[in-house]
Amino acid sequence: MKINKDKFKRSNTNQTFGGQQRKSFNPNFSKNNTLNRGRKPSYDHTADSNNADNRDEKRKTPFENTRKPFNSDRKPFERDRKPFNSERKPRQTGDNWSYTPRDSRKRDYAESPRNLYSAGNSRQVRYSVDFMDTSKPMRLNRFLANSNICSRREADDFITSGVVSVNGQIVTTLGTKIVPAQDKVYFHNEPVSLEKKVYILLNKPKNIITTSDDPKDRKTVLDLINGACQQRVYPVGRLDRNTTGVILITNDGELTTRLTHPKHLFKKIYHVGLDKDLEDSDMQKLKDGIVLEDGEAKADDVSYVKDDSKKQVGIEVHSGRNRIVRRMFEHLGYKVVNLDRVYFAGLTKKNLPRGKWRFLSEREVSFLKMNSQ
Repeated sequence: MKINKDKFKRSNTNQTFGGQQRKSFNPNFSKNNTLNRGRKPSYDHTADSNNADNRDEKRKTPFENTRKPFNSDRKPFERDRKPFNSERKPRQTGDNWSYTPRDSRKRDYAESPRNLYSAGNSRQVRYSVDFMDTSKPMRLNRFLANSNICSRREADDFITSGVVSVNGQIVTTLGTKIVPAQDKVYFHNEPVSLEKKVYILLNKPKNIITTSDDPKDRKTVLDLINGACQQRVYPVGRLDRNTTGVILITNDGELTTRLTHPKHLFKKIYHVGLDKDLEDSDMQKLKDGIVLEDGEAKADDVSYVKDDSKKQVGIEVHSGRNRIVRRMFEHLGYKVVNLDRVYFAGLTKKNLPRGKWRFLSEREVSFLKMNSQ
């Protein structure tokens, strides 16, 4: 039987798929092209359009549509953006959101979070409000103390020695009052004026002395803020050498007197680490009050800091006596391993690392002034 070999040859124009005769997907296929043998049909539509051999109409590609390619109308590397330094549009993040121009942001620098909580910020805050009323009468010794000349006690000695004059006349009487906005005061023939107030919050580390000057040349809190301001400042109250935490440094003598006076009852909170667990009975004794060598001492509140440890205790007191917290626990037979003041008259050490400092904002100073009235 003679076999027709042409029946099994692959045609260039026609193929049979599923019993139906249709044209080949690749009209460029040739039996002499050895590169295409054994390979799947190619879908080169560019070649199909160039060599439309024996075709009545152009066949559409499977994904052909009328849409334009993505970014076909844009030039290479073209972006929809405004020129540099142009005014930005506010993001629609809420109904009450308002855009603040860049120039007006500088006015609120003292209130910005970056200034409030940046550790060791060297730029001094300029307060828009003068926290001292210069139109009211003031004692002459207080005026000299607030002018960074000396303390009030030293001012009395200078007044009696005849080196202070008011409006050209020497004043030697103690208790003399002046009006800073009207009277002119001279000290050793040099004019004296009130200084701008400075308020600095420091997170004191260990082995630092809380004094303005130490005769043993040990490191003080003023050494940590060296170069912060030109005014003569001093710490408000005291912290032991091994006690850490918040401490206020200022040149506002009137505020210092109010914050350190016991009658104002300013709250202080300490985080205490003990050598052993604090018994519930001893905690109640601290709340009820215990008698020390210099009188009765009482805690406003005492609680455990951690639920799983009774060695970490938080205590709230208002007394400013020397080493009052340590002496209270030592009286009950406990040894204070570490002591950290975390709160003082409304000021905390939030976002202020150990050994760093920052200027108080105008809002914080107003709060201190209001609560110390």
